[in-house]
Amino acid sequence: MTRLTVEDLNQSDEEQFVDALGGVYEESPWVATRAWSERPFSSIDDLQRTMADVVRNASRDERLELLRAHPDLGERTEMTDESREEQASAGLDQLSPDQYETFHRLNETYRETFGFPFIMAVKDESVDAIQRAMEDRIEHSRSEEFRTALDEVNAIAELRLDELTASRDGRQERH
Repeated sequence: MTRLTVEDLNQSDEEQFVDALGGVYEESPWVATRAWSERPFSSIDDLQRTMADVVRNASRDERLELLRAHPDLGERTEMTDESREEQASAGLDQLSPDQYETFHRLNETYRETFGFPFIMAVKDESVDAIQRAMEDRIEHSRSEEFRTALDEVNAIAELRLDELTASRDGRQERH
């Protein structure tokens, strides 16, 4: 896969930019659309901060819809390729029947409590660590968990952006 550089992204038109980065935030290409107008970016970090600012400055309803765009962890359901790969890296695609039932119950309780799915940057995490985080975060207040979930969404986006980008010489470009 050819990785994009900040120069490539700065020179792209809006359609190319959104095509390249529209999946960084789960099923929410509006984040990339709004970030495009802030070009040029000095670095990939600058781009990531800008995209996080777009989310931070979005309406509460838009942020809630962004959270609701995420799939439940460990569920056998339709999801984006990025989510499928991230969950597989954590072993969530190979849960035992007991683990699956536990995740299903935790997902249900979490969603009923907060109105959106449990979100965690799970890439390369263990199933046990994810389960512990779910159990701990169910105890959060609504406002605390809304902030935590948005922080996790931004962490996921940063990992996805890292997968898509590199400097001209092939190394990750981070400033």
